[in-house]
Amino acid sequence: MTPPKAPSAGKSPDAVDMPSAVSVCLKTIRKRADFLMAARAKHQATKSLILQARKRGPNESEPDFIRVGFTCSKKVGNAVARNRAKRRLRAIAREVLRQKGHAGWDYVLIGRANATAQRPYLDMVADLNHALSVMHGNPK
Repeated sequence: MTPPKAPSAGKSPDAVDMPSAVSVCLKTIRKRADFLMAARAKHQATKSLILQARKRGPNESEPDFIRVGFTCSKKVGNAVARNRAKRRLRAIAREVLRQKGHAGWDYVLIGRANATAQRPYLDMVADLNHALSVMHGNPK
């Protein structure tokens, strides 16, 4: 058997246009000011989470990245419940935002009391997909 050949520099006619790795890279929002700017922008509530989103300006940092933040207040529950809710939000963000998120946008996912930690995972994925479609102007 021969090893597979490396791809050539030019595009082959059957090559699929894939987004660059930079466009699907998720960065974490860490500064309070960034969370506050997202809070003043668009938001969409679903059964399991609240999504806040804003398009960053051209002079702001990292225009080619999707930035995402997560927050759960004490209404969600004790520390164990809040951490579980945030882990679940991070998991659905990795799954959905890499494909449906837009580069140059900030997204903040907020956990909801009695919902984020208990709602079935596939329902949460569907909730985030729906919130993104509404946020970007093509609701189903």
